[in-house]
Formats: sequence, C-alpha cells, structure tokens
Amino acid sequence: MGSLQIDVFNSPFVIQVNEDDEYLQKLLWYYKKIIERIKRNGVLKNPVQISSLAGIMLCDELYKEKSKAQLSKANAAQNGVGGIFSDPEESNEAERRAKMMIEKIEKALES
Repeated sequence: MGSLQIDVFNSPFVIQVNEDDEYLQKLLWYYKKIIERIKRNGVLKNPVQISSLAGIMLCDELYKEKSKAQLSKANAAQNGVGGIFSDPEESNEAERRAKMMIEKIEKALES
C-alpha cells in the first residue's frame, strides 16, 4: 500500500492506494510535467482550468494508446497472431484500480 502527497496549486492532500510508492511518484511527476507544459504556454492562469486541461490531455493520451492497442490486437487476430497486449481481465483490473484512485482523490478534495 502506497501513499502519495499531492501538492499541486498549493492545495496539498494525501491519498493511499494499493500501488508502489515509486510508481505513484512517477505518475505525479508526469502529471506535473503536463501542468508545467500548460503553464509555459501562458494562455491559462486559473489552477482549475490548468488541472482540467491536464486531465483532458491525459485522457487524450490514454484514448490514443487504447485505440492503438485495439487496432494492433484486431490486426493480430486477423492475421492469426496472438496479441501482445493485456487480456480483458487485466484491462478490467486496471480500470478498477484507476476508478479507486479517482474516488480517493475526490474524497481528499472534498475534505
């Protein structure tokens, strides 16, 4: 069980999830990297807008990667080759974990 202190826009909170601390730090680093990229652009100044855009950018990346994976899996199946991507059970488990993390973040933001 790992914990992660999130301090973005001077609004710190801590979440605890069933993930490795090192993995959580990598996620936070990547999120902050996206936020910094948005800030450097200079168009948005409001922290809520910046974090919302960062979330949308992450969703865009995830959606594109999932689309690539599905296309590759479909091509592999069409060619009779076993897929190299995770099976539906692993995908469901990843989705379940992501939802748990989101719920914990939302609870932390409410308090």
